[in-house]
Amino acid sequence: MSTRPTITRPGPWAFPQPDRYETRCGADLLAFDLPGQHVVSVQVTCPLPLDTEPEAYEGVGAIMARTLDEGAAGRGPEEMVELLERTGVSLHAGVGERGLVVDMDVSGRRLPEALSLLVDVLTTPTLGEDEVARQVRTRLAEIDQEEAHPGMRAAREFARTYYAPGTRASRPTAGSPQTVSAITADVVRARHAQVRPVGSSIVVAGDLRGLDVRALVDEAFAGWTGGPAASTPAPLVRAQDARRLVVVDRPGSVQSELHLGCTGPDRRVEGGWAPFPVIAYLLGGSPHARLDAVLREEKGFTYGMRSNARPRSGNGLFMTTGSVRTEVTAEALDLTLSILDAPATEGFTAAETTAGVDYLSLTAPGRFATADVVAAEAAARALDGLGTAHTSEVLADTLTLTPERLTEAYRAHVDRQWTVVVVGDADALVPTLTTDLPVEVVG
Repeated sequence: MSTRPTITRPGPWAFPQPDRYETRCGADLLAFDLPGQHVVSVQVTCPLPLDTEPEAYEGVGAIMARTLDEGAAGRGPEEMVELLERTGVSLHAGVGERGLVVDMDVSGRRLPEALSLLVDVLTTPTLGEDEVARQVRTRLAEIDQEEAHPGMRAAREFARTYYAPGTRASRPTAGSPQTVSAITADVVRARHAQVRPVGSSIVVAGDLRGLDVRALVDEAFAGWTGGPAASTPAPLVRAQDARRLVVVDRPGSVQSELHLGCTGPDRRVEGGWAPFPVIAYLLGGSPHARLDAVLREEKGFTYGMRSNARPRSGNGLFMTTGSVRTEVTAEALDLTLSILDAPATEGFTAAETTAGVDYLSLTAPGRFATADVVAAEAAARALDGLGTAHTSEVLADTLTLTPERLTEAYRAHVDRQWTVVVVGDADALVPTLTTDLPVEVVG
């Protein structure tokens, strides 16, 4: 009869650290050699913050990113599609608060030719009149769809309510109908001229054995020139009257979409970032978290409520979102607010803390198991100026968390001055609301 093996607790895990170089073009190169990861992921970041977009053409960064691969280095759109398919290259570009990210996945054996194609897309895109006009039409159609989608409508209204009027953060990342309609190919090309190597990062992650990545990148990116890219975004400013409840009227809606948020920390917060992913997990990060234990399991009001800590420039947000049945919205909102306020007075338990710490620390090797996720984490940390050493520091610090430290972090850095947006039937909802927040109804 065999003896059951003894299972020991796994030891601490650290995020892989890269070989770091400065390329001849001026960008930083981060190379992660991950044996066995034969699909190599490349991500290029350029610090081009949203708040540097011309106000009349907000959304130009999103249109630029979407048009980059629709013709480059003399190739037309159809030729680009055929080339990407023939080489097995997956290519995507997008913009966020801090800047532009262009990412590519390709088999390691085809990395040299794929890098050449990536550089063409990044540095010599056609950005043609027809292609830009088509992306503008697509974006305008998306805006109509967002207006009809409760979650997206809630997110947009939350930004308008929470952030100071007139600031970029209070307006849609990819632009409004007025600003997008004004975007032309010349406007997009002017924005593209600001995509420069100095201050940018090139992340390469995968099985790099037999590849001289530094030489390949230096050769491929030799033609990328220009001075420093734009700086980091300005700190975000909360509206003075952000503490209120906004009901977005959707007559006849059988569900209400809830978005609740308040000021939270960023990754540079005093005392460290480690407590906040754990806190979000314990409040609304799993079917066993406090919110779901009451609103889903006990009350049956929702399929799930989720909390998350969102670090942004200068400070962050602590958000909770979910949907509930119309007839229980008022009770669900009251319960949600009471559950979110409770840790400041009651604290967290030892059992909760152990569960949260174990989940976030023990699943880390799985969460960062593939080259594309490693590259994405490195690119994101490069854009916020921290680097992946910070990721390892947070993982190590997570193992030291105690109930007292979680409670103190929540009290000190989550201010619980809630901005609440409810998308639903205003006639049914407003008479039932019992919160002391000022209430505004919008169409």
